[in-house]
Amino acid sequence: MVGTAKRIRVLLVDDHQLLTGSLSQLLERESDIEVVGVAGSVAEARALLRERLDVVLMDYRLPDGTGADATRAVKARWPKCRVVMLTAINDDETVLETIQAGADGYLTKDRAVDDIVGAVRAAHAGETLLPRSVILGIAQRVVAARERGGERIRIEPLTPRELDVLRALSEGLATPEICERLFIAPNTLRTHVQNIMGKLGVHSKLEAVAFALRHRLVEPPRPDESLY
Repeated sequence: MVGTAKRIRVLLVDDHQLLTGSLSQLLERESDIEVVGVAGSVAEARALLRERLDVVLMDYRLPDGTGADATRAVKARWPKCRVVMLTAINDDETVLETIQAGADGYLTKDRAVDDIVGAVRAAHAGETLLPRSVILGIAQRVVAARERGGERIRIEPLTPRELDVLRALSEGLATPEICERLFIAPNTLRTHVQNIMGKLGVHSKLEAVAFALRHRLVEPPRPDESLY
């Protein structure tokens, strides 16, 4: 039996009670997951941040704000908490806004019921839940932005191995796939990712991908390579 202290503590933020009720029931069946609260607004989410959170499943459209607003509040209180956007919205503007707010992944509502348990565990383990289609959308947007302006920034140079890791992240590969490709251990990968985020001045793997594409550190994945 998994002890309560070791359970993955999950907060659901969505104003659709039927959805949160269904997700709560699914998650509570798992011995390693505990739903510690359900919020239907940004204000309610803020009020539930007193106790430690491991994973937050976050809708974008909320009655008193956006999922980006709530994500910033979560990250300010619990920087290591993983925030997964649980939404039907996947336009580039929304994606980039939530990435910059600190979101760690995306899960569309049509896949939520089937994928929710695996998504919570993957997010808690540090995986980036980012469909290839979302990466391609980011790539298209940042390429357009490149054409409108050619600004350059100064960053601490990445090592060849860090660039390899960044390319793999931009392709939407999971930790086991990256480790297999680069012949490295998960702990080594974790160190590379932390170094990359520190050098780029970003706060999540998703933001690192967006930054890398925006500033031409890596090339965007090709549409014909999509996994989704």
